[in-house]
Amino acid sequence: MEDLQNSALKFFSDQELCNADIVPPAQVRARIEVSVLNFLKILNASSPAISDLPLIQRKYSNSRVNHGLLTELSRVFLTNSISTRSLMRPNAAKAFVRVWKVMEMCYQILLQEKRVTQRELFYKLLCNSPHLFPSQTHVNRTIQDLVALLRCSRYSLGIMASSRGLIAGRLTLQEPGKEVVDCSLCGSSGFAISGDLNLLQRLVLHADARYIIIVEKHAIFQRLTEDRFFHQIPSILITAKGYPDMATRFLLYRINRAFPDLPILALVDWNPAGLAILCTFKFGSVGMGLEAYRYACNVKWLGLRSNDLPLVPDQSFVPLKPKDLQIARSLMSSGILQDNYKDEVAVMIQRGSRAEIEALYFHGYDYLGKYIAKKIVQSDYV
Repeated sequence: MEDLQNSALKFFSDQELCNADIVPPAQVRARIEVSVLNFLKILNASSPAISDLPLIQRKYSNSRVNHGLLTELSRVFLTNSISTRSLMRPNAAKAFVRVWKVMEMCYQILLQEKRVTQRELFYKLLCNSPHLFPSQTHVNRTIQDLVALLRCSRYSLGIMASSRGLIAGRLTLQEPGKEVVDCSLCGSSGFAISGDLNLLQRLVLHADARYIIIVEKHAIFQRLTEDRFFHQIPSILITAKGYPDMATRFLLYRINRAFPDLPILALVDWNPAGLAILCTFKFGSVGMGLEAYRYACNVKWLGLRSNDLPLVPDQSFVPLKPKDLQIARSLMSSGILQDNYKDEVAVMIQRGSRAEIEALYFHGYDYLGKYIAKKIVQSDYV
């Protein structure tokens, strides 16, 4: 069924869908070798030149949203518009060199049959080329450039996701040959999600939950696990502690594929950033480039929403910051929001304020669980 949906996605898109393949190390090394040979061929031509690096463009202008015909699932994907990294442009020269440097490192990692986290790769590059990679952000962006050049996933490059994710509730996980992990017995801290996608792929999953709840904030996740909320409403709780990393999205996707009848609900702050986090789980994101669409899930918005605002005391509303307004404008122009989500953003902008989930503690620390349970029982999610 998944293959059929993917082929339909490509057939009905108005331009070719570009994606990052999951390929074996030998094929990735071959793609790197071809890139090097093409570069040297142009450099040694009768009219020698330093060739630009053609990357799939990671901008909203190169993105499309596919709305499912037979399902409610929608996904963000990139089309085949190209941008370049060039040594000849002063403002792009360092980015050009960074791609080659990370490509070299990945080639060595694959030859050694190793895997590294993005953080480990950063420290290695910081030692070798501190002038090129002064921060983790430079490494992360360059990895995405390399994905856009070679059209293979980060994991195929030998790079593991750096996971912040936690999971708890009515779910057991078992790596083949290892002990079963009961996520309802992991305490308030939950079970840490591995960044190794291959390990996550091998997990055997069992659940007796009726809902999956994405929790934006770590503190709220801890409150719900301490209160054993997943026994009050049979559920699986998952958090990425903010914007989701690839490993957390991948595990959610795996759970969704294993238990497709379980609704996935999101509990986020009532602000543009909270909605953006929900949308990343729901659609993917342009920032994740060619890997964006792969792990999209049909997420519903549980709360906070504008109909919950009477529950929030006046003193708990906080004025929107310029960053909030920037995210709001980006969401409204992205083409991904359904009408009722646009209405929520419009109310945020009109009021000029935002509210956090913690504001519900005004009614007592046990109120949060009651609030969620009531909304679930009433199917109050969109």
